[in-house]
Amino acid sequence: MIEPEIGANTGNIGRTCVGLESKLHLVGKLGFDITDRRLKRAGLDYWPHLDFVHHQTWEDWWNEVPDPSRVFFFTTKAGQTHFDTQFENGDWLVFGKETKGLDETILKAHPEQLRKIPMTGPIRSLNIATAVAIVMFEGFRQTRG
Repeated sequence: MIEPEIGANTGNIGRTCVGLESKLHLVGKLGFDITDRRLKRAGLDYWPHLDFVHHQTWEDWWNEVPDPSRVFFFTTKAGQTHFDTQFENGDWLVFGKETKGLDETILKAHPEQLRKIPMTGPIRSLNIATAVAIVMFEGFRQTRG
């Protein structure tokens, strides 16, 4: 997650990560304190089991990515959907701020790696925790062996 703003959303995403044994990477400035009670409440008693790291900068995080071609950036501005992707173990799923999504410079730098969740109803986007869960479970479905 790049600069997440809402602790409760991050708590819910952390809980999903625990359920799928996935590591959560938080990148940049956070809109909440990592000890925020809403964050912990949303993650319930699963939070101590979460494998997560907070990278201070994009560069700190990017330097940990072993294969940049396996990073997928989620945005409503993408042409391809998550259904168009053959996920592999070890893929990186990147989501932006709740209010603004991913920065335009990121989208321009990685046009072939942009993905969206298809929607037919009259909404701009899904809640970030819902979107992350949808994509993570699709990746799990495809890779579970």
